[in-house]
Amino acid sequence: MIAAIFLSTLLGAIVVGMPIAFALLLCASVLMWQMDMFDAQLIAQNAINGTDNFVLLAAPFFMLAGEFMNAGGLSRRIVNMALALFGHIRGGLGYVAVFAAILMASLSGSALADTTALGALLLPMMAAAGYNLNRSAGLIACGGIIAPIIPPSIPFVIFGVAANVSITRLFLAGIVPGILWGVAIILAWAWVTRRDKLEPSPRATRKEVVTALVEGVWALILPVIIIVGLKMGVFTPTEAAVVAAVYALFVGMVVYREIKPKDLFGLFLSAGKATASVMFLVGGAMAAAWLITVADLPGQLVQMLGPVMGDKRLFMLTIVLICLIIGTSMDMTPTILILAPVLMPLVKQAHIDPVYFGVIFVMVNAIGLITPPVGTSLTAVCGVGKLKIGSVSMAMMPFLLAEIGVVLLLVAFPDIVTVPARFFAR
Repeated sequence: MIAAIFLSTLLGAIVVGMPIAFALLLCASVLMWQMDMFDAQLIAQNAINGTDNFVLLAAPFFMLAGEFMNAGGLSRRIVNMALALFGHIRGGLGYVAVFAAILMASLSGSALADTTALGALLLPMMAAAGYNLNRSAGLIACGGIIAPIIPPSIPFVIFGVAANVSITRLFLAGIVPGILWGVAIILAWAWVTRRDKLEPSPRATRKEVVTALVEGVWALILPVIIIVGLKMGVFTPTEAAVVAAVYALFVGMVVYREIKPKDLFGLFLSAGKATASVMFLVGGAMAAAWLITVADLPGQLVQMLGPVMGDKRLFMLTIVLICLIIGTSMDMTPTILILAPVLMPLVKQAHIDPVYFGVIFVMVNAIGLITPPVGTSLTAVCGVGKLKIGSVSMAMMPFLLAEIGVVLLLVAFPDIVTVPARFFAR
């Protein structure tokens, strides 16, 4: 009964166009009314306490680092470096897009930021070179969702806070799955373009390659600093976010000199607006999560999922299917905030590694960013390329299926995640 009330209220609010944060607060209010314990102060208190978390400071600083990265020219130099290395291969701009997506994922942690930047930089080049523009946009959208998996990852920060899981371990566990996604997309791109008559770009001279690598090395240093720092225990994920923001600002202002002092206010304002949106979502979700716990919704789910609790793989496959369905109608952040506290008791009861579960859970919810009708990354790349969502969605299917295939592979063979995670965490 409680689950039905919660879902019907949430979906009804979304259908009428209510912002997700307000919809979550409405769900909390309805649940309190149903349990005959309505108190507006309790809702406000839990919403405020949900955002009053030191670890969550990582999110605004990683967002700020992404702003500095794009404004400071780091994104463009990563693309230039990829062009110099792979642009001469047939269909090379597709490989450039994926390679750049992996590198940019290690800088920003934001799928939307990476997708928008790559679309703006590469779609005009692909159009001029005669590429199928819908397919190219689909490739960029699928490449963009690597960002939530490879550290630093804002969704991992949010999941870690919501589920009380080590964010450092999540970061380190996401490296191999993120790279596997990139490899899967590359293989899918090679397969779908095998018969296309695409003229490769002229091969870059040795001098051009060296110049591109030298200019791009400053961008490549940042992920090394973050990963080594986390592995060696030099700093926490929150401190790593500050390091990333300061480093990106330094490179943008001092090395590349593309960020001027007059630009700083606008960059801080943009990051502040994005942070306010996320924190409001966190507050609303934490209030709803508290009511869900009081109503013992996890206990009801245990009864519903009882038949699959004994088989870890079947349980994980069930969670994957549920999240894929939910991802078509809800954005990634609220999905994580709502489902993570509900599912973690079940995960522990099924004796599944919480870090492994977190990686799979975030990967599946990242796929929701490119599935219509709500997929924000899909909408962003279509907006940049002035393309129809339906056409891009159809052309994107081989890359989307490749990413889903990797998730199913990780469900079938958990050691692909857990063994490298233990190695990196040593």
